[in-house]
Amino acid sequence: MYPFFRMMRSRSIARSQPPIGVTDIHVSHHICWPWDLDPWVELNNGRTMTMFDLGRLGMMERMGLVDALRRNGWGFTVAGSTVRYRRRVQMWDRMEMRSRIASMDRRFFYVEQSIRVRGDACSHALLRIAMTDGHIVPPERAVEVMPELARLPALEDWARAWSEAEDLRPWPPMTLRD
Repeated sequence: MYPFFRMMRSRSIARSQPPIGVTDIHVSHHICWPWDLDPWVELNNGRTMTMFDLGRLGMMERMGLVDALRRNGWGFTVAGSTVRYRRRVQMWDRMEMRSRIASMDRRFFYVEQSIRVRGDACSHALLRIAMTDGHIVPPERAVEVMPELARLPALEDWARAWSEAEDLRPWPPMTLRD
């Protein structure tokens, strides 16, 4: 089940913090609870993605993106992701998450996020995010609404290579093709 109370708490905390710019890093803190665990008694990989959701929501709240999306009737959806897991997150661990909008291209925004425990990097994600209104909203339209988005840096080479590789993947997936 989606942790709605955690989501509301994360957004409430973010709203009480000072605003940040679109190139700033949002830092949030989370705890690995018993219901976040997999059979190996560590943070479940699916729950890791949910934790990244919570960090993105807080970041967007502090940047003013949530209000901009609502004013325009837009949504924000994950269009692709790549995650590295390097260290275990165990029950009761206190996690520090860092979230930032890394860049944008002609179709997507790129959000980079990491989870650290006691200063050690545990996981890192890069996500392609699309603004939507029933269709993909080109980032240029978002820049018209929030001009500060134009200050985002160019996409780093490794991230661009991943995005280009994503574009080469067949769709629909092999299980649905004739």
